[in-house]
Amino acid sequence: MACPKRNRAVIIVNHQFLQAKGLRPRVGARREADKLFRALSKCNYDVKLFLDLTAKEIEEVYEKESQAEHGKCFVSILSSHGEEGSIMDCQGQALNLTCIYKILSPERCPHLAGKPKIFFIQACRGNRFDDGIYLETDSRAPEEDCFSHYLSIPENTAVMFSCSPGYVSFSNRWESMFLKALLEVLEGEERKLKITKLMTWINWKVAFFCEAKGTEYKGKKEMPCFVTNMVEEVYPFKQDRECSD
Repeated sequence: MACPKRNRAVIIVNHQFLQAKGLRPRVGARREADKLFRALSKCNYDVKLFLDLTAKEIEEVYEKESQAEHGKCFVSILSSHGEEGSIMDCQGQALNLTCIYKILSPERCPHLAGKPKIFFIQACRGNRFDDGIYLETDSRAPEEDCFSHYLSIPENTAVMFSCSPGYVSFSNRWESMFLKALLEVLEGEERKLKITKLMTWINWKVAFFCEAKGTEYKGKKEMPCFVTNMVEEVYPFKQDRECSD
C-alpha cells in the first residue's frame, strides 16, 4: 500500500538577534524547535526548520513553499520577538504577518487553494502584562488595532497567537507557555481533535495552568487566542506517520 503524500510544515525560530540592539536572546527557543520538529514529523508532516532568518529570508521560505506540492494541509510555527501584527527577524526588523499570509493566498499559491493552512505564532503582541483575574463586566474593552491583519488571512486559514492583542508572551530558558501546550497536544491524544477544539484546549491549558515565575513577573498570566475562517471540519494532526517514502 502506497504511503499518501505527507503534509508540509515550516518552523521558523529566531533566537539569537546578534545584530539587533535591545532584543534579548531567546534561550529556550532552539531546544523547543527541535521538539516541535520531531512532534510534527510523527504526525505525518514533512517538516522544514529554519533558524535566525532575516525578513527577506522568511519571505523567501514561504515563496518556496507556495511553489511546492502539498498534501492535505499546511502548518507553520513562527517563534520570535514581536509586536501587534508583526514578528521580528533576526536583525530586529519587523515583518508584517500580512506579507506571509498574502504569499500563501490562493492567487499566489494555487497548490494550497482550498486546503487548510494553520499558523501558530509565539511572539509578544505588545508590552502589557496580564494579571490573570476573573472578570465579569458589561463595559467596553479597550480598543486595539488588531483587526487589519486579520482581514488579510487567506481562505481556509486558522491563526493562533500565543497571547492576546497588546500583551506580552512568556518564555524561559527551557520553553514557552504556548508552545509547551502545543507540544502536549501533538504528543497526546488531543492531536486527533478538530482544529477549533484543539486550539480551545490550548487556550484552556495556558490560561488556567501556566503562569510566569521569578521575582519580576511572578504570577503573571497569558491568554492565547485564535482566529479562523475555515468553513469545514479539519483534523490536521490525526494521522500518524506509519509508513515511509
